[in-house]
Amino acid sequence: MANAMTKGQITSHFAEKFNLKKIAAAAILEELASLAAREAKNGFTIPGVGKLVVVNRKARAGRNPATGETIQIPAKTVLKFRIAKQCKEAALGS
Repeated sequence: MANAMTKGQITSHFAEKFNLKKIAAAAILEELASLAAREAKNGFTIPGVGKLVVVNRKARAGRNPATGETIQIPAKTVLKFRIAKQCKEAALGS
């Protein structure tokens, strides 16, 4: 299996693809990450890739694996990334 692209490789790809300087491509990538982080609480979609969504998890019972004791896991809010259907199909070949 191939290794994931690094930030530098992604920056170089965008710079070549769109005839930009690498510093401009890096700035665009940084701004996309910053915008996603800022807007995540409202939901943030990258068309064709996926979206960030806020999910409220309910409180639930769990078990301590070391002692077997039942514990209560509190409710909490988490951030999830949902992969877009076309991206999933492209990656998994389904």
